[in-house]
This record gives sequence, structure tokens and C-alpha cells, in this order.
Amino acid sequence: MAATIQAIVDKYGGDKGQLVSILQDVQAEYCYLPKETLEEVSRVLHIPLSQVYSVASFFRAFSLTPRGKHVVTVCLGTACHVRGAPAVLDELGRQLGVEPGKTTEDMQFTLETVNCLGACALGPIVVMDGQYHGQMSPVKAKKTLKQYSEVSQDDNHG
Repeated sequence: MAATIQAIVDKYGGDKGQLVSILQDVQAEYCYLPKETLEEVSRVLHIPLSQVYSVASFFRAFSLTPRGKHVVTVCLGTACHVRGAPAVLDELGRQLGVEPGKTTEDMQFTLETVNCLGACALGPIVVMDGQYHGQMSPVKAKKTLKQYSEVSQDDNHG
């Protein structure tokens, strides 16, 4: 782990001002920011762990808990809510076997919610790995999730 963190920090020339970018790369490597990586970033950059932790915990893009390979985000904003987002969320939770905010045991999927994605005309909307899927229904959500599951299985076997 130390060599990986050192390589990431070196990529940014050891610049403390690049802490956000460094943490993004660390998270890309580990799918979240384990405590040990924050400690190593602190040590390598010679900045207090509290400073590293404050940045890591401030931005929603960072996760201090393990995340799945695929992140599924359901918008629960007003427009999405009235158009059926709770039923979509229930179906996705049932298919994945996890509650919102949790990751599947095989580390393939993390199910999250967000208060508004600002794409109300497409509601209910689900974002899977950064791709927006609008006008979702529980049936459509199940089919879309299955596509991502198949891609994930292909990655594991191919």
C-alpha cells in the first residue's frame, strides 16, 4: 500500500495543494479511502492526519467505507419521489439485497440515494456508474441492474 500511495503522491509532485486529486486517485485504487491510506497520505505529504481526514469527509465524492465496483444512485427529489422513485429504490434494494447506503457482500454494487440530481424532467432517475437512466420503473430498474450485473460477471470471467 505504501508504494501505491507514494506513486500517487509522486504523480502530483508531492504538492500538498493537490490533496483532493491525490485522494481521488487513492479512492479509485481502493474503491474507498481506508483509514490506513489516509494515514499514509498524511505521512507522505507531511500534513496532519486531521487535515487529510477533514478533506476526505467533507466531499460527498469520497467514501470512508468500502464501496462496490458499481455505484447505483437513486434520486429521491420531489419530482422523482412523486413519479415513483421509492418503488424503484425498493426494487433495487430487493434485487441487491442491501439497504440504501450499503454495499453488497461481493463488493459489486453500492446502493445510494441523493436528494436531487437536477434532472427532474427525467424522473424518476437512477445513476449507475455515472450514466443517467431516466423515467425508471421497478421493472426497468431491474432490467438495467441485470445489464450491469452481466457486465460485472463478464469482467470477472474474461
